[in-house]
Amino acid sequence: MSALEQIKELRSRIGNSIIGQQDVITKILIGLLTDGNILLEGLPGLAKTRAVKSLASNLDCKLSRIQFTPDLLPSDITGTEVYQPQADEKFVFQPGPIFSNLVLADEINRAPAKVQAALLEAMEERQVSVAGKTHKMETLFMVLATQNPVEQEGTYPLPEAQLDRFIMKVEIGYPSNEDELKVMQLVREESKSQAEKIKAIPQQAVFDARAEIAQVQVKPPAEQYIVDLISASRYPDKFSKDLQRWISYGASPRGTIGLDRCSRAVAWLDKRDYVTPDDIRFIVHDVLRHRLILSYEANAEGVGPDKVIDEILKVVSVS
Repeated sequence: MSALEQIKELRSRIGNSIIGQQDVITKILIGLLTDGNILLEGLPGLAKTRAVKSLASNLDCKLSRIQFTPDLLPSDITGTEVYQPQADEKFVFQPGPIFSNLVLADEINRAPAKVQAALLEAMEERQVSVAGKTHKMETLFMVLATQNPVEQEGTYPLPEAQLDRFIMKVEIGYPSNEDELKVMQLVREESKSQAEKIKAIPQQAVFDARAEIAQVQVKPPAEQYIVDLISASRYPDKFSKDLQRWISYGASPRGTIGLDRCSRAVAWLDKRDYVTPDDIRFIVHDVLRHRLILSYEANAEGVGPDKVIDEILKVVSVS
């Protein structure tokens, strides 16, 4: 099987256990294919954790789950050096749960800033420094963090600098009535029978896919479109009076890079070796919604990031 066929098989397998969230599954895979980290936001019970577990069970990889709580310590994530008097080296490093292929950071906003920051080096540099020593992460490494958008008591909102390190923020909504019925039937059948063990998709499929995605072309008009979208978020007064009122700070260069990488992955999944404006529009909300800092006026008017991005798409045209 080709890399594309294996990735589509992986998407199909996850879709068999996650009903009504095909768009979410696709975007999680895009995050994996672009070597990025994903922030999943949705109410409890909407299959955020289940989606990550399903990805791990169908891909030949290790999964670590970290349940974030207010009493968590940075060493609980990164690991620590343990004194062993009988060993030649008296202090031996005991790796924490961050040393895995997929790391599920469950309810990441429940831990204080010091613990959240412990993830930063791993997410950005793919390494962890403990007691003056650097420890490399796995070659296939991805952080998938979840958070509840409604519950605010006892939580610590992620700072903008850390949000910027997630390539996408994917919002998960309620399933339709038809999908809800299928969810109920699926869970009922799972409780009756043991799931058949099937061969996992090898990690090499992901590495091969990344190599092919790197060859996808972004022609000058598409490149300019990406730059113009980012520019509209930084200099809103040049594009629209509404944008000028709504946006305080726009997207960083990470937004430009993320939009380029993700749109190439979208094109590759659609069996194309070039990016179209539709590829960019498909992924732009997920790449930018957590990178925009909105004004007091926007919050007062109930204007959220998605509406702001909709307005940016209206006023920015393809050259």
